[in-house]
Amino acid sequence: MSEYHVPVMLKECVDGLQLKPGGVYVDLTFGGGGHSSEILKALPEGASLYSFDQDDDAAGIAATIQDERFHFVASNFRYLKKYLRLHGIKKVDGILADLGISSHQIDVPERGFSFRFDADLDMRMDQSAEKDARFVINTYSESALHKIFGIYGEVKNAKTLAAKIITKRSEGDLNTVFEFLNAIDSCIPPRERNKYLAKVFQAIRIEVNDEIKALEEVILQLPDVLATDGLLVVMAYHSLEDRLVKNFIAKGKLFGEQDKDIYGNVQKPLDSITRKPTIANAEELERNPRARSAKLRSAKRNEQSWERTD
Repeated sequence: MSEYHVPVMLKECVDGLQLKPGGVYVDLTFGGGGHSSEILKALPEGASLYSFDQDDDAAGIAATIQDERFHFVASNFRYLKKYLRLHGIKKVDGILADLGISSHQIDVPERGFSFRFDADLDMRMDQSAEKDARFVINTYSESALHKIFGIYGEVKNAKTLAAKIITKRSEGDLNTVFEFLNAIDSCIPPRERNKYLAKVFQAIRIEVNDEIKALEEVILQLPDVLATDGLLVVMAYHSLEDRLVKNFIAKGKLFGEQDKDIYGNVQKPLDSITRKPTIANAEELERNPRARSAKLRSAKRNEQSWERTD
């Protein structure tokens, strides 16, 4: 499993769940099973774990775990509440989410997630989904591409990049990673090639997999799913993801200002455990460069009633 994906801040994530006897826990992003396996090692008597993932490769890893306390859900985590109900679970004591992409997905050439290998432009986490990277690159309008690269990738020359793609694809579809790279070569800063392409590919991947919308949907389910004093541990690698988590913990809303009662008390279902996000220490950063952008936030479900306003 460690070859599939190197878990970031593994101890901090598992410790943050404060596992207790008889508890029910959820890993929203099974991936290579790094976090789930560590949780299973530490699970007290009578506790159970439900792990979600839509990737077929992740399902293959999960199938090797022979533990009656472990339950794998082959689905996007946006359907958290639905699938927990199907398993007879109404409330859980802790939820962990390691957002983003696994190192395995990046390192398998044929998945098309990496600019290091030539392959079909794919990038689907759910390989049964219809929309892939090729569809996005070859059919989206210039304004839509501009928006994707600007918002999801924070690419500085997003408008120029979008225009270049439109021009190049008019000469023929861009079907492979290297065809795409050749098409946008003039837009890539020579001294920041890897950093630039990482942002571009991140933006396309987020769009292909509808990652931001899926995160918004699962966040809004958390108050209904977490038991009182239940714990939430989320690790984000992108400012958009982290901002959504931060806003909901602080305000009880994804966007806008806080809601307050007639006495001026903030109406929100979660209380932050740490004032600032936890980041990886120097030793882990040296061992695992992917940890550089990781921010870990923790919160606890309070006793306030909850009514969605988003």
